[in-house]
Amino acid sequence: MKLGLYSITYLGMWYRGRALTLEELIDRAREYGYEGVEIDGKRPHGSPLDMPRRRCEEIRLKARDAGIDIYAVAANNDFSSPVPEQRESQLIYVRDLIGMTADLGVKTLRMFAAWPGLTVTPEGARYTKARQGWRDAHLDTPAEQTWAWCREGLIEAARWAGDAGVTLALQNHAPVTNSPEDMLRMIGEVDSPHLKACLDAPLAAKQGVTSMQDAAREVAGLQVLSHFGGEYEQGADGSVRGLVRNPDETLTPENYYLDFALGMQEIGYDGYIGYELCHPIPDVNGIPVGLDFADLNARLAAEYMRGILKEAAKLAVVKAV
Repeated sequence: MKLGLYSITYLGMWYRGRALTLEELIDRAREYGYEGVEIDGKRPHGSPLDMPRRRCEEIRLKARDAGIDIYAVAANNDFSSPVPEQRESQLIYVRDLIGMTADLGVKTLRMFAAWPGLTVTPEGARYTKARQGWRDAHLDTPAEQTWAWCREGLIEAARWAGDAGVTLALQNHAPVTNSPEDMLRMIGEVDSPHLKACLDAPLAAKQGVTSMQDAAREVAGLQVLSHFGGEYEQGADGSVRGLVRNPDETLTPENYYLDFALGMQEIGYDGYIGYELCHPIPDVNGIPVGLDFADLNARLAAEYMRGILKEAAKLAVVKAV
C-alpha cells in the first residue's frame, strides 16, 4: 500500500487554529513522507463551490511539482433523508464533486451511503448533535426504506461517475452501511462497475471484525481506497505507538493494522491508505490542542504506518520462502 494524508486532518475543526490551505497540505505531505493527499470535499478545502476548473488546475500543478499524488476526493454525502428536497440537493452536490474530481485528474471519490454530518461551535467540532438529528429524522422511516433511498442515490451517482471516468469508493461507515457486510451488500445491489469498496480497518474493528485478513479477502477485486486514524506518541527509544484514550477500549492499532496490511497484500491491493485525524480531541494538560498537535500526529502516523507496511513486507518474504 501507499501512504496518504487525508486533508480532514488539517480542516481546522479538531484543533484550535486555522485550516491549512491545499498548497500547505501538499507541502506537509511531502515533508512528512506521504506519497499523496486526499482532499475533503467541503470548505475550506475541496467544496465544488470554490473549485472551478482553473483552481483545480492550480492544485494539480502544485501537487505535480511537489511530487505528491492527489489520489482521492472525499464526499460528505447523505442519500438517506426522508425529505426529497434534501436527497436531491445531495445528488447535486455529488454530481458537482464528480466533475471537480475529474477536473483535478483524480480517479477516486470516497462516498458514504448516509452521513449525519457534524456541528461546529466555538468549542470545536462535535458529532453528537448531528447524529441525534439524523436519528430523530429517521424515527418514522423503516430501515428498508432508508436503505432503498441510499441505493437509489448511489445508482444515480455511479452513472455520472462512469461518464466522468471516476470510481466511487463506498466506505464501511455508519449509520446505514454499519459493517463491511453492509458495504458489500450495497455495492452488490447498486451493481455498477463504477462503485467499489473503501474498507477501513479502524471502522471494521469497531464493527466487530476480528480477522482483518478475512475481511480483506471479501473485498478482493473491489478495494480502491482505505484510511487509518488515531493519535500517536513516540517513546524514548524512537518507536511510535498508537494511543488509546478510552480505558475500556480493548482494540488498539497494534491489534489489527498489521493483520490488515497482510490482508491487503494478499489480495494485491497497492492503492492508498490515508491518515485522518477526525475526532474530538480532549485538552492536553488542560490546554486545548492547536495546529502543532495535528502536525505531530500526522508526522508520527506516517512513521507508524511505514513500520507496519515494512513489517508486512518482511512477513510476506518469509512466507514465500
